[in-house]
Amino acid sequence: MNERIPSSPPLIAPVDNTVKRPLWSVMIPTYNCSAFLRHTLESVLQQDPGPEKMQIEVIDDASTDADIEQLVAEVGKGRVGFFRQPVNQGSLRNFETCLNRSKGEWVHILHGDDVVAEGFYNEIESLFLAYPQAGAAYTGFWHINEEGEERYPNEFVLPEPGIINDWLTIIAQGQKLQPPAIVVKRSVYEKLGGFFGVHYGEDWEMWVRIAAHYPVAHSPEKLARYRIHSNNISSRYFLSGQHIKDIAFVIKTIQQYLPPDQRKKLTNNAKRNWSHYFARTSDMVYGGYKAPAQALVQAKLAFNLHRNKTSLYFLLKTWVKLIIRYKQ
Repeated sequence: MNERIPSSPPLIAPVDNTVKRPLWSVMIPTYNCSAFLRHTLESVLQQDPGPEKMQIEVIDDASTDADIEQLVAEVGKGRVGFFRQPVNQGSLRNFETCLNRSKGEWVHILHGDDVVAEGFYNEIESLFLAYPQAGAAYTGFWHINEEGEERYPNEFVLPEPGIINDWLTIIAQGQKLQPPAIVVKRSVYEKLGGFFGVHYGEDWEMWVRIAAHYPVAHSPEKLARYRIHSNNISSRYFLSGQHIKDIAFVIKTIQQYLPPDQRKKLTNNAKRNWSHYFARTSDMVYGGYKAPAQALVQAKLAFNLHRNKTSLYFLLKTWVKLIIRYKQ
């Protein structure tokens, strides 16, 4: 029986040479996100170039919140394929299924709660045509809330479309993108394998792995939307504390992809950057998630990941807030 969390990159088999292949595979993994799936599908279908050019398929990990097959049939009207896992496999195995079921040259794993804006696929296609050496391409993006409101954009990378210089050293120091914004050539997944190791940060590991082997193209146009809500994996891991342990695992894993003379520096920078992020988001856990005790745990773990002024400040801040709360 397969491990629920693969300990090494799963094999992605090449497409049989007798299969007629489209240019695109838009693979949509879902699990209990039916409230957002309609919007996700509509955002793809409004850009649909037709079945000859684009495969669109929903891969459902045995959702229990709705009849996903019926929803896909209603919105897709026969245009969108559907596959349901016989039992829940977990996100990594569902991504693996997405990749192995994909037939296109370029694969877009679009999570069932995320969205793409008009022009996304045309922009990515123009990047691959302009920079055929690129193994992956991504656009700018917005983080959105449950209502679809734009909250904050991605970090600035390039002022105009092009190949990102020194992308490996940039991405190795911290997460710079989100899954709906990036498209990867299927041949890259065939060479490097799928997602593995952890449920939080598995995509960051993949982007670093790709950067170690291929150039990556980027357009600053903000054409993807990454949704933040209380029921996604990231939010659930914030409440359990598993996210910091997972990131520590990824930081250790990606060292093998880095130039030996830069490993120490890049690893330290990654620890510091993630420590800052986790320290600051301990406030979100405290107030937004109403979990003061877990906020203190997160602040401690952030400080242990990398001891710096920021992580110390938020540790002390959370500790003082808890003391005041207890006295009140």
